[in-house]
Amino acid sequence: MYLTGFADEAATDLAGQIRATRLLGWRHIESRAIDNVNIHDLSDEAFDRACGQLEEAGIRVNCFGSAIANWGKDIRQPMDVDLAQARRAIPRMQRLGARLIRIMSYAVIPDVPPQEQLAQERFRRVHCLTRLFLDAGIQPVHENCMNYGGMGWTFTRQLLDAVPGLKLVFDTGNPVFTRDRTQPEPHPFQSSWEFYCHVRESIAYVHIKDGRMDPATGKAVYTWPCEGDADVARICQDLVRHGYDGGISIEPHMAAVFHDPAAAGNSPARFDNYVEYGRRMEKLLRDLGAHLAS
Repeated sequence: MYLTGFADEAATDLAGQIRATRLLGWRHIESRAIDNVNIHDLSDEAFDRACGQLEEAGIRVNCFGSAIANWGKDIRQPMDVDLAQARRAIPRMQRLGARLIRIMSYAVIPDVPPQEQLAQERFRRVHCLTRLFLDAGIQPVHENCMNYGGMGWTFTRQLLDAVPGLKLVFDTGNPVFTRDRTQPEPHPFQSSWEFYCHVRESIAYVHIKDGRMDPATGKAVYTWPCEGDADVARICQDLVRHGYDGGISIEPHMAAVFHDPAAAGNSPARFDNYVEYGRRMEKLLRDLGAHLAS
């Protein structure tokens, strides 16, 4: 097992991301954005500079946190952008030696019931993307986020059944803030533990977030790991018990939320929050008996 994280939550620039990673004593970054640009959309010149910085620092990219088929993409629109991003990502991942890429299954169509969410078209597109990556020696992992597969564990299982070779990145925090479309209206929020238990055998990678819904405001409140409703300790204990040997990637969201433009700048508080979050996760895993790779 090894620790990594969305280091763009520590700093916007790669130098700050590397500094946070080295301060934690880690060797990996889950690379999502550098200077607010997703890594598969960087110019060739900017990507070359990033490769040089990472090589000089001795830091590897274990996963691309791509925007492919994510919550910003409409299944009713052509998939040209996703295919272009995938084709740009592949040689960049190969150059960096990254073996995982996070993808999704397109945004949920608003005000449309689950059975009318164009499931077959989603399956077709995710299958196409999955074959593209697998043929290049890269493992795509689907995240239970604001997308078709994130509507509930049964939707993720349907996706897995329809797309051979696809695996999962399970995010502990997303169920806390996501309505369970497997249940009748008014859809309750999901249980992280329940979702996890139903998909555990397909998990190849894990994101750690925690938090709770504020009943007064109806808004998400992100917390330190084990201080929210995401069952982080219980899930991590189960991962250790079952011999999970993959990556644990932190995504705190406490001082910076990637898709919130108001949280785009660097700040000492943001940097310190990320480092403290990482230290708490490392302590939790060691206390649970996990063997962490250096």
